[in-house]
Amino acid sequence: MFFFPISDVNNTKNKPIISWIILVCCILIFICQKYLGYHFEQKTILSFGMIPSVLFNFKQLSDDLSIIPAYMTLISSMFLHGGWMHLIGNMTYLYIFGDNIEDVLGKFKFIIFYISCGIFAGLCQALIDVHSEIPMIGASGAISGILGAYLVLFPKKDIKVFFWFFIFIKIFRIPAMYVIGCWIFIQFFSLNNGDESNIAYLAHIGGFVAGVILIIMFRSKISNQSKKLTKGTLPNSK
Repeated sequence: MFFFPISDVNNTKNKPIISWIILVCCILIFICQKYLGYHFEQKTILSFGMIPSVLFNFKQLSDDLSIIPAYMTLISSMFLHGGWMHLIGNMTYLYIFGDNIEDVLGKFKFIIFYISCGIFAGLCQALIDVHSEIPMIGASGAISGILGAYLVLFPKKDIKVFFWFFIFIKIFRIPAMYVIGCWIFIQFFSLNNGDESNIAYLAHIGGFVAGVILIIMFRSKISNQSKKLTKGTLPNSK
């Protein structure tokens, strides 16, 4: 059985320029990783991936690998991916859900939101084992934040989901609250059952929580700003 979101039924007023830029950057960087060979890819992951033991100064990279400050890898790691499926999954979710969050927040606030969710997600995963020497890469934490925000803002908007079970293939329209709810349940279930894969489930959960909290904060500020722009506070026109 296989099911995967392919689009949402939720139009935007503005073009999601920032989401497109992030998507294109991640794809181009991944192509460079693969095109320039295995050794270059490994060096890139070690230099720009987030390594907990390096981040918390328990270990240090060699001079040829230490290209940027360790704290900056919390951001640079968000633009690296380990494989095609890793990239395709993250970019599909960004394409489906990112445009609506960017539309609500605006371009600048969306950048702050995206990076903040990614950083918080990375820290959540790193704090599990601060001595870990395994690089963490991927936009999953930031994308999880977008899912959290989407759940808060558009819980009843329909998501088109591709479903495949043996010879049965169909596209369903399911409210976002169920699609995203199922996704976050899987993250908690996999974490609690000690899934030993390389998937950073706690980063997903951390990013999701950060997205929920941040979108509530941003939405409150946007609401307060709109209330100030009432008829009584605007200059009279002639």
